[in-house]
Amino acid sequence: MSITQLEPLRAYLLAKPGTSEELPFGPEALVFKVLGKMFALVAWRDTPLSISLKCDPNLALLLRGTYAAVTPGYHMNKKHWNTILLDGEVPEDEVEEMIDASYDLVVKGLTKAQKAQLEKM
Repeated sequence: MSITQLEPLRAYLLAKPGTSEELPFGPEALVFKVLGKMFALVAWRDTPLSISLKCDPNLALLLRGTYAAVTPGYHMNKKHWNTILLDGEVPEDEVEEMIDASYDLVVKGLTKAQKAQLEKM
């Protein structure tokens, strides 16, 4: 199965330690959080799917220049978030790297106590 499909994508996201899935913005957007901090938002009713991910600002610009499927984060801070259209243009392993980087950026911003809690999961 491919992460361009909802269930494999959800499984990949939820496999990360401390991750929960919520619907704080309504039924159209699945939000994935690590210890309450968002690292991914999936527009799961769109065809193809799209995912918004936190990103280093310089890398965000590079990815937008490389792929037409990568745009500034939809309804997000455009400096720190990208939206990736999962239409096959961006290789799956690169999408997984973007997801991992988003998760890592959010974990980096957690408190020492939260990081300790995460290590126990």
